[in-house]
Amino acid sequence: MTKKELRNIYKVKRKELTSSDRLKMDDLMLIQLQRLAFEDRVQTLLSYWPLEAQAEPNTHLFTYYLENHIPGVRIAYPVINFDDASMKAIHVHEETDFVENKYNIAEPETGEEIPPIELDLVLVPLLAYDNQGYRVGYGKGYYDRYLQYCRADVITVGFSYFEPVDKIDDTDQFDVPLNFCITPHKVYEF
Repeated sequence: MTKKELRNIYKVKRKELTSSDRLKMDDLMLIQLQRLAFEDRVQTLLSYWPLEAQAEPNTHLFTYYLENHIPGVRIAYPVINFDDASMKAIHVHEETDFVENKYNIAEPETGEEIPPIELDLVLVPLLAYDNQGYRVGYGKGYYDRYLQYCRADVITVGFSYFEPVDKIDDTDQFDVPLNFCITPHKVYEF
């Protein structure tokens, strides 16, 4: 299937999940995340604010776990520049204020930019993904463009309530595959 087809299907599938089901699956994904042993390699994390309207997995849960499990980890959140379709990582702390951008995505209002080469772990939003680790996002390409500036050994992790599809038919040379996708019952490594 194409990205557009998968995007439409998985937006509906996620919204069909009850809040209770999502809470249970978020907890199960946290357990799966806890089984990954990459904390020795992680000093800087780029997370993202989950979109409740899109029924995204609760990345706050995963970010808080990593923050408490990895002493001294620096946490960043993305900020989108709509003029040039770029993204940057902004260091956050407990005093950081977040504001919603035009897509209703919460972004840090202020903060120091962390260069992409300093990131060790990136939590990447997705709607669907395939057996090769390629993902379907929301169609703007911000993460794929941004990840090209990260180090080759940056760890990319997606979270999904669903299993992978066999293949996304219209991937291209600009698509950056994930290293891991965590589901409630399994961790896929690519």
